[in-house]
Amino acid sequence: MKIITILGSPKKKGNTAKVLSMFEDEVGKNHEVERINITQYKVGGCLGCYKCQEKKDEPGCIQKDDALAIFEKMIQADAIVYASPLYCWSFTSQIKPLIDRHFCLISDYGTPDHKSLISGKLAALLVTCAGPVEGNCDAIQSMFTGFSEYGKLTAKGNFILPFCTTPDAIGDKGAELAGNIAKAITG
Repeated sequence: MKIITILGSPKKKGNTAKVLSMFEDEVGKNHEVERINITQYKVGGCLGCYKCQEKKDEPGCIQKDDALAIFEKMIQADAIVYASPLYCWSFTSQIKPLIDRHFCLISDYGTPDHKSLISGKLAALLVTCAGPVEGNCDAIQSMFTGFSEYGKLTAKGNFILPFCTTPDAIGDKGAELAGNIAKAITG
């Protein structure tokens, strides 16, 4: 199985990166894993021009930035893990442009011809946050559910590690969460 992980944190060694590394170490024993550190890529926001909708069998975005290479990796993968620390009840501003640009992977949404170039890919959401889950992570979970349905992804779950303070304090709870993501993705 080929798994793409997307680290949406501005911190390459923060809480989210640590838990994501635990997951990658677990699944990397038996599967191919490639991490995309979103801060190392140039991804502009969606322009809303709809030019991408003219192409149904490839990402037709007119912007020639790194999003297209990321999308090609996602199309070739079997599973995608979206990892983001919680910022203002949502995804970070670093990963949000890529999420918005998924529009170029989808065509004919809301019709019987609804198609997605990432249809059927296993997907999971990994979130770390400083506070509790309830009343704090509701929006990001709802967004991921809608996003998964829109992209015709096979959502395997929302995995949230609350009360993260520092990467050194993550410990067993982070390892347990990483193991749960691994079980959900690889069976």
